[in-house]
Amino acid sequence: MSAAAAPPAGPAEPAGVDQSTLRLALVVGGLVLAVLLGFGLGRLNPPPTAAPGTAPVTAGHTHAPGTGAHSHDGADVTQAGGADAAGLSISSGGYTLAPSTVEFPVGRAGELRFQIRDEQRRPVTRFAVVHDKPMHLIVVRRDLTGFQHLHPTMAADGTWSVPLTLPQAGAWRMYADFTAVADDGRQTAVTLGADLAAPGPYAPRPLPAPATSTTVDGFTVGYEGTPKAGETVPVRFTVRTGGAAAALEPYLGSYGHLVALREGDLGYLHVHPGPQAEPGSVTFWMTAPGPGRYRMFLDFQVGGVVRTAAFSLTVG
Repeated sequence: MSAAAAPPAGPAEPAGVDQSTLRLALVVGGLVLAVLLGFGLGRLNPPPTAAPGTAPVTAGHTHAPGTGAHSHDGADVTQAGGADAAGLSISSGGYTLAPSTVEFPVGRAGELRFQIRDEQRRPVTRFAVVHDKPMHLIVVRRDLTGFQHLHPTMAADGTWSVPLTLPQAGAWRMYADFTAVADDGRQTAVTLGADLAAPGPYAPRPLPAPATSTTVDGFTVGYEGTPKAGETVPVRFTVRTGGAAAALEPYLGSYGHLVALREGDLGYLHVHPGPQAEPGSVTFWMTAPGPGRYRMFLDFQVGGVVRTAAFSLTVG
Protein backbone atom coordinates (compact mmCIF):
# COMPACT_ATOMS: atom_id res chain seq x y z
CA MET A 1 0.00 0.00 0.00
CA SER A 2 2.92 2.37 0.65
CA ALA A 3 3.78 2.36 -3.08
CA ALA A 4 0.38 3.75 -4.11
CA ALA A 5 0.24 7.04 -6.14
CA ALA A 6 -0.37 10.35 -4.31
CA PRO A 7 -4.00 11.41 -4.11
CA PRO A 8 -5.23 14.14 -6.46
CA ALA A 9 -5.15 17.77 -5.45
CA GLY A 10 -7.97 19.11 -3.39
CA PRO A 11 -9.24 18.62 0.12
CA ALA A 12 -8.13 15.17 1.30
CA GLU A 13 -10.24 12.97 3.58
CA PRO A 14 -8.52 11.69 6.71
CA ALA A 15 -6.51 8.54 6.05
CA GLY A 16 -8.17 6.79 8.99
CA VAL A 17 -11.56 6.73 7.24
CA ASP A 18 -10.22 4.76 4.25
CA GLN A 19 -8.43 2.26 6.46
CA SER A 20 -11.50 1.67 8.62
CA THR A 21 -13.63 1.16 5.56
CA LEU A 22 -11.09 -1.30 4.15
CA ARG A 23 -10.95 -3.27 7.39
CA LEU A 24 -14.75 -3.47 7.55
CA ALA A 25 -14.94 -4.65 3.95
CA LEU A 26 -12.34 -7.35 4.61
CA VAL A 27 -14.21 -8.60 7.71
CA VAL A 28 -17.57 -8.74 5.91
CA GLY A 29 -15.99 -10.43 2.89
CA GLY A 30 -14.32 -13.01 5.11
CA LEU A 31 -17.61 -13.83 6.83
CA VAL A 32 -19.39 -14.26 3.50
CA LEU A 33 -16.58 -16.50 2.22
CA ALA A 34 -16.71 -18.64 5.38
CA VAL A 35 -20.47 -19.12 5.04
CA LEU A 36 -20.15 -20.11 1.37
CA LEU A 37 -17.32 -22.53 2.10
CA GLY A 38 -19.24 -24.10 4.96
CA PHE A 39 -22.29 -24.59 2.74
CA GLY A 40 -20.18 -26.19 0.03
CA LEU A 41 -18.45 -28.57 2.44
CA GLY A 42 -21.80 -29.53 3.89
CA ARG A 43 -23.06 -30.42 0.42
CA LEU A 44 -19.96 -32.50 -0.26
CA ASN A 45 -20.07 -34.28 3.10
CA PRO A 46 -23.70 -34.76 4.20
CA PRO A 47 -24.21 -36.12 7.71
CA PRO A 48 -24.57 -39.91 7.78
CA THR A 49 -27.92 -41.51 8.42
CA ALA A 50 -28.34 -42.50 12.02
CA ALA A 51 -27.55 -46.14 12.71
CA PRO A 52 -30.58 -48.35 13.20
CA GLY A 53 -31.60 -49.42 16.66
CA THR A 54 -31.97 -52.91 17.96
CA ALA A 55 -35.60 -53.21 16.84
CA PRO A 56 -35.83 -55.12 13.55
CA VAL A 57 -37.35 -53.62 10.44
CA THR A 58 -40.89 -54.94 10.25
CA ALA A 59 -42.86 -56.18 7.29
CA GLY A 60 -45.53 -53.51 7.19
CA HIS A 61 -45.62 -51.57 3.90
CA THR A 62 -48.40 -49.19 3.03
CA HIS A 63 -46.50 -47.00 0.58
CA ALA A 64 -46.30 -47.44 -3.14
CA PRO A 65 -43.36 -49.74 -3.87
CA GLY A 66 -40.35 -48.97 -6.00
CA THR A 67 -40.35 -45.23 -5.38
CA GLY A 68 -36.74 -44.75 -4.29
CA ALA A 69 -36.09 -43.84 -0.66
CA HIS A 70 -38.79 -44.90 1.76
CA SER A 71 -39.13 -45.69 5.45
CA HIS A 72 -39.19 -48.90 7.49
CA ASP A 73 -40.25 -47.88 10.97
CA GLY A 74 -38.34 -44.61 10.74
CA ALA A 75 -35.26 -45.93 8.95
CA ASP A 76 -34.55 -44.44 5.53
CA VAL A 77 -34.35 -47.23 2.96
CA THR A 78 -33.22 -46.79 -0.63
CA GLN A 79 -34.89 -49.12 -3.13
CA ALA A 80 -32.26 -50.14 -5.69
CA GLY A 81 -33.70 -50.28 -9.19
CA GLY A 82 -36.54 -47.84 -8.57
CA ALA A 83 -39.95 -48.73 -9.99
CA ASP A 84 -38.67 -51.08 -12.71
CA ALA A 85 -38.55 -54.86 -12.39
CA ALA A 86 -35.73 -56.09 -10.16
CA GLY A 87 -33.64 -59.24 -10.16
CA LEU A 88 -32.41 -58.75 -13.73
CA SER A 89 -28.79 -58.25 -12.67
CA ILE A 90 -26.26 -59.97 -10.44
CA SER A 91 -25.18 -56.50 -9.21
CA SER A 92 -27.25 -53.48 -8.20
CA GLY A 93 -27.16 -50.65 -5.68
CA GLY A 94 -23.51 -51.35 -4.83
CA TYR A 95 -24.12 -55.01 -3.95
CA THR A 96 -23.25 -58.21 -5.83
CA LEU A 97 -24.67 -61.72 -5.58
CA ALA A 98 -21.90 -64.35 -5.52
CA PRO A 99 -23.19 -67.97 -5.61
CA SER A 100 -20.71 -70.78 -4.92
CA THR A 101 -22.54 -73.41 -6.97
CA VAL A 102 -24.88 -72.87 -9.91
CA GLU A 103 -25.36 -76.46 -11.18
CA PHE A 104 -27.51 -79.06 -9.43
CA PRO A 105 -28.39 -82.66 -10.38
CA VAL A 106 -32.06 -83.12 -11.28
CA GLY A 107 -34.20 -84.37 -8.41
CA ARG A 108 -31.33 -84.74 -5.94
CA ALA A 109 -30.96 -82.67 -2.79
CA GLY A 110 -28.09 -80.23 -2.83
CA GLU A 111 -27.07 -77.08 -0.99
CA LEU A 112 -27.17 -73.60 -2.44
CA ARG A 113 -24.49 -71.33 -0.97
CA PHE A 114 -23.89 -67.67 -1.75
CA GLN A 115 -22.65 -64.35 -0.41
CA ILE A 116 -23.73 -60.76 -0.83
CA ARG A 117 -20.70 -58.53 -1.38
CA ASP A 118 -20.33 -54.76 -1.24
CA GLU A 119 -18.44 -52.44 -3.58
CA GLN A 120 -15.14 -53.40 -1.91
CA ARG A 121 -16.01 -57.08 -2.48
CA ARG A 122 -16.38 -57.61 1.25
CA PRO A 123 -19.05 -60.10 2.38
CA VAL A 124 -22.04 -58.26 3.82
CA THR A 125 -23.08 -59.49 7.26
CA ARG A 126 -25.63 -56.88 8.36
CA PHE A 127 -29.18 -57.21 7.06
CA ALA A 128 -32.48 -55.73 8.22
CA VAL A 129 -35.30 -58.09 9.10
CA VAL A 130 -38.09 -57.48 6.57
CA HIS A 131 -41.21 -59.64 6.41
CA ASP A 132 -39.88 -61.59 9.42
CA LYS A 133 -36.67 -62.67 7.64
CA PRO A 134 -33.30 -61.10 6.78
CA MET A 135 -33.14 -62.94 3.45
CA HIS A 136 -35.86 -64.15 1.07
CA LEU A 137 -34.72 -66.53 -1.65
CA ILE A 138 -36.94 -67.26 -4.64
CA VAL A 139 -36.08 -70.07 -7.07
CA VAL A 140 -38.09 -70.67 -10.25
CA ARG A 141 -37.56 -72.38 -13.59
CA ARG A 142 -37.34 -70.08 -16.60
CA ASP A 143 -40.77 -71.20 -17.86
CA LEU A 144 -42.15 -69.94 -14.48
CA THR A 145 -42.77 -73.43 -13.07
CA GLY A 146 -41.27 -75.06 -9.98
CA PHE A 147 -41.61 -71.97 -7.77
CA GLN A 148 -39.86 -72.18 -4.38
CA HIS A 149 -39.73 -69.58 -1.60
CA LEU A 150 -36.84 -70.36 0.76
CA HIS A 151 -35.17 -68.74 3.76
CA PRO A 152 -31.45 -69.51 4.00
CA THR A 153 -29.32 -69.11 7.12
CA MET A 154 -26.15 -67.01 7.31
CA ALA A 155 -22.79 -68.07 8.76
CA ALA A 156 -20.51 -65.62 10.58
CA ASP A 157 -18.50 -65.00 7.39
CA GLY A 158 -21.59 -63.83 5.49
CA THR A 159 -22.16 -67.09 3.59
CA TRP A 160 -25.82 -67.98 3.16
CA SER A 161 -26.86 -71.61 2.70
CA VAL A 162 -30.09 -73.53 2.15
CA PRO A 163 -31.01 -77.05 0.99
CA LEU A 164 -32.20 -77.00 -2.62
CA THR A 165 -33.68 -79.59 -4.96
CA LEU A 166 -34.38 -78.74 -8.60
CA PRO A 167 -37.06 -81.27 -9.55
CA GLN A 168 -36.84 -80.82 -13.33
CA ALA A 169 -34.07 -80.25 -15.85
CA GLY A 170 -33.65 -76.83 -17.36
CA ALA A 171 -32.51 -73.29 -16.71
CA TRP A 172 -33.52 -71.87 -13.34
CA ARG A 173 -33.33 -68.42 -11.76
CA MET A 174 -32.54 -67.52 -8.16
CA TYR A 175 -33.50 -64.18 -6.57
CA ALA A 176 -31.94 -62.89 -3.36
CA ASP A 177 -34.37 -60.35 -1.86
CA PHE A 178 -32.87 -58.44 1.10
CA THR A 179 -32.23 -55.09 2.75
CA ALA A 180 -28.53 -54.49 3.43
CA VAL A 181 -27.35 -52.26 6.28
CA ALA A 182 -24.16 -50.31 5.53
CA ASP A 183 -21.49 -49.35 8.06
CA ASP A 184 -23.02 -45.88 8.46
CA GLY A 185 -26.51 -47.31 9.03
CA ARG A 186 -27.88 -46.64 5.55
CA GLN A 187 -30.32 -49.32 4.39
CA THR A 188 -30.67 -50.42 0.78
CA ALA A 189 -33.40 -52.81 -0.39
CA VAL A 190 -32.05 -54.94 -3.23
CA THR A 191 -33.16 -57.92 -5.30
CA LEU A 192 -30.33 -59.64 -7.17
CA GLY A 193 -30.66 -62.52 -9.62
CA ALA A 194 -28.43 -65.28 -10.96
CA ASP A 195 -28.97 -68.30 -13.22
CA LEU A 196 -28.89 -71.89 -12.00
CA ALA A 197 -28.83 -75.07 -14.11
CA ALA A 198 -30.18 -78.59 -13.81
CA PRO A 199 -28.57 -80.48 -16.74
CA GLY A 200 -30.82 -82.74 -18.77
CA PRO A 201 -33.50 -82.67 -21.48
CA TYR A 202 -35.47 -79.45 -21.17
CA ALA A 203 -39.08 -79.24 -22.35
CA PRO A 204 -40.43 -75.81 -21.35
CA ARG A 205 -44.10 -75.57 -20.48
CA PRO A 206 -46.31 -72.83 -21.92
CA LEU A 207 -47.58 -70.22 -19.50
CA PRO A 208 -51.13 -71.10 -18.39
CA ALA A 209 -53.93 -68.88 -19.67
CA PRO A 210 -54.82 -65.84 -17.55
CA ALA A 211 -57.37 -66.54 -14.83
CA THR A 212 -58.53 -64.74 -11.69
CA SER A 213 -59.34 -67.90 -9.74
CA THR A 214 -57.61 -71.19 -9.01
CA THR A 215 -57.73 -74.08 -6.52
CA VAL A 216 -54.98 -75.54 -4.37
CA ASP A 217 -55.41 -78.36 -1.83
CA GLY A 218 -59.17 -77.76 -1.60
CA PHE A 219 -58.88 -73.98 -1.21
CA THR A 220 -60.39 -71.64 -3.78
CA VAL A 221 -58.20 -68.59 -4.28
CA GLY A 222 -59.23 -65.59 -6.38
CA TYR A 223 -58.20 -62.00 -6.85
CA GLU A 224 -59.72 -58.65 -7.81
CA GLY A 225 -57.87 -55.75 -9.35
CA THR A 226 -56.33 -54.86 -12.70
CA PRO A 227 -52.57 -54.25 -12.61
CA LYS A 228 -51.52 -51.50 -15.00
CA ALA A 229 -48.16 -50.60 -16.50
CA GLY A 230 -46.45 -47.84 -14.55
CA GLU A 231 -49.22 -47.51 -11.95
CA THR A 232 -49.51 -48.80 -8.39
CA VAL A 233 -52.88 -50.48 -7.89
CA PRO A 234 -54.41 -52.66 -5.15
CA VAL A 235 -54.85 -56.36 -5.89
CA ARG A 236 -57.12 -58.11 -3.37
CA PHE A 237 -56.90 -61.87 -2.88
CA THR A 238 -59.51 -63.99 -1.13
CA VAL A 239 -59.08 -67.56 0.12
CA ARG A 240 -62.16 -69.71 0.75
CA THR A 241 -62.78 -73.29 1.81
CA GLY A 242 -66.15 -75.04 1.81
CA GLY A 243 -67.76 -71.75 0.73
CA ALA A 244 -66.52 -69.87 3.81
CA ALA A 245 -63.62 -67.51 4.30
CA ALA A 246 -60.46 -69.40 5.19
CA ALA A 247 -58.85 -68.72 8.56
CA LEU A 248 -55.67 -67.17 7.22
CA GLU A 249 -52.74 -67.10 9.62
CA PRO A 250 -49.94 -64.54 9.63
CA TYR A 251 -47.10 -65.60 7.38
CA LEU A 252 -43.93 -63.52 7.03
CA GLY A 253 -45.54 -60.67 8.92
CA SER A 254 -48.70 -60.58 6.82
CA TYR A 255 -51.69 -62.73 5.87
CA GLY A 256 -49.97 -63.58 2.61
CA HIS A 257 -46.80 -63.06 0.60
CA LEU A 258 -46.89 -62.28 -3.12
CA VAL A 259 -44.15 -62.58 -5.75
CA ALA A 260 -44.76 -61.54 -9.37
CA LEU A 261 -42.42 -62.40 -12.24
CA ARG A 262 -42.47 -61.18 -15.83
CA GLU A 263 -42.36 -63.70 -18.65
CA GLY A 264 -39.35 -63.40 -20.95
CA ASP A 265 -36.74 -61.54 -18.89
CA LEU A 266 -38.03 -62.90 -15.52
CA GLY A 267 -38.17 -59.42 -14.02
CA TYR A 268 -39.02 -59.54 -10.31
CA LEU A 269 -41.70 -57.16 -9.03
CA HIS A 270 -41.67 -55.56 -5.60
CA VAL A 271 -45.13 -56.25 -4.17
CA HIS A 272 -46.07 -55.04 -0.68
CA PRO A 273 -49.01 -56.17 1.50
CA GLY A 274 -51.49 -53.93 3.23
CA PRO A 275 -53.54 -54.68 6.37
CA GLN A 276 -56.21 -57.35 6.27
CA ALA A 277 -59.58 -55.75 5.51
CA GLU A 278 -61.70 -58.81 6.37
CA PRO A 279 -61.17 -62.48 7.23
CA GLY A 280 -59.92 -64.64 4.39
CA SER A 281 -58.52 -61.75 2.35
CA VAL A 282 -55.28 -59.87 1.88
CA THR A 283 -54.53 -56.88 -0.36
CA PHE A 284 -51.24 -56.09 -2.08
CA TRP A 285 -50.02 -52.97 -3.87
CA MET A 286 -48.59 -53.98 -7.24
CA THR A 287 -46.66 -51.94 -9.78
CA ALA A 288 -46.23 -53.50 -13.23
CA PRO A 289 -43.20 -51.82 -14.84
CA GLY A 290 -44.45 -52.43 -18.37
CA PRO A 291 -46.80 -54.43 -20.57
CA GLY A 292 -46.38 -58.17 -20.88
CA ARG A 293 -47.40 -61.46 -19.36
CA TYR A 294 -46.77 -62.08 -15.68
CA ARG A 295 -47.05 -64.96 -13.23
CA MET A 296 -48.12 -64.22 -9.64
CA PHE A 297 -47.36 -66.58 -6.76
CA LEU A 298 -49.37 -66.11 -3.56
CA ASP A 299 -48.12 -67.85 -0.40
CA PHE A 300 -50.73 -68.19 2.35
CA GLN A 301 -50.89 -70.15 5.57
CA VAL A 302 -53.83 -72.06 7.09
CA GLY A 303 -53.51 -74.60 9.92
CA GLY A 304 -49.75 -74.12 10.06
CA VAL A 305 -49.29 -75.21 6.42
CA VAL A 306 -48.06 -72.81 3.72
CA ARG A 307 -49.56 -73.25 0.26
CA THR A 308 -48.92 -71.43 -3.01
CA ALA A 309 -51.56 -70.32 -5.52
CA ALA A 310 -50.31 -69.26 -8.97
CA PHE A 311 -52.00 -66.95 -11.49
CA SER A 312 -51.16 -65.79 -14.99
CA LEU A 313 -52.15 -62.28 -16.05
CA THR A 314 -51.59 -59.98 -18.99
CA VAL A 315 -50.77 -56.31 -18.48
CA GLY A 316 -51.62 -54.14 -21.47
